[in-house]
Amino acid sequence: MKTSTHLTNIAFVIFGSALMSFGLVYFNMENNLADGGLTGIALILYFMFNVDPAWSNLILNIPLFFIGWKVLGRVVFIYTIIGTFSISLFLWLFQRFPLVYLPLAEDLTLAALFSGVLVGSGLGIVFRFGGTTGGADILAKVGFRYFGWSMGRTLFLFDAAVITSSLVYLNYREAMYTLVAVFVAAKVIDFIQQGAYSAKASFIISDYTEEISAAITKEMGRGGTMLNGTGSFTGSDKKVLYCVIGRNELVRLKNLVENIDPHAFVTVNDVQDVIGEGFTLDENKKPIHVS
Repeated sequence: MKTSTHLTNIAFVIFGSALMSFGLVYFNMENNLADGGLTGIALILYFMFNVDPAWSNLILNIPLFFIGWKVLGRVVFIYTIIGTFSISLFLWLFQRFPLVYLPLAEDLTLAALFSGVLVGSGLGIVFRFGGTTGGADILAKVGFRYFGWSMGRTLFLFDAAVITSSLVYLNYREAMYTLVAVFVAAKVIDFIQQGAYSAKASFIISDYTEEISAAITKEMGRGGTMLNGTGSFTGSDKKVLYCVIGRNELVRLKNLVENIDPHAFVTVNDVQDVIGEGFTLDENKKPIHVS
């Protein structure tokens, strides 16, 4: 991996850590809301014994650093070290040098939503650029890498257990709003992980797939892949056209197919992220830079 890529990833890991810390300090700690994972345990120690989470976060993560090294490899381990130290640093800074004052104790709905969006966005950015912030993030990264588990879902389950333990200092109202914040954070993490760009994938089965493919290439500038298929009812061989298009091109594709073969069988599926020619690469296989 190029040095410039490493520097870019590290910069975004630090930025995501700062975003997460901002949410924790100004929305969780200011409004007596809990969190999940080891961060949630750090908040329990803060609310119960006034232990600074900037320090407890580091101490609690030390055992998991070894898992990060053994399982995730050297690069992710380095990113994890950077992310974990960044979280603690920004927690320390935001507590001692307040940037804003947001009194939301009487409106925990807003506090929970903003906490979820900021913490989820921060974690999602860290994950997307190859890092973690330690704690349950490492376990979620392991689950995603080796078992294909959704990182947001894994974190939500782990967080729920920690939040249950947080009932030692939360009242029922604060606990319910904390669950809202964690749920929103999990959805935001998955959204950022899967990609903000949503495309459409289509399977087209027709007696005129070659004509449809040619028309898609000529009129829409999109390519496709021909697959061999056999009808389960007729037993006849069919050509199946698979193509991926932008979300705003779906109506155009449907009209094009209908004009050529009104009896074509067409399915459309959501695609959360697309990498390759026509989306992230141009026809010369060079990256497309979107301003």
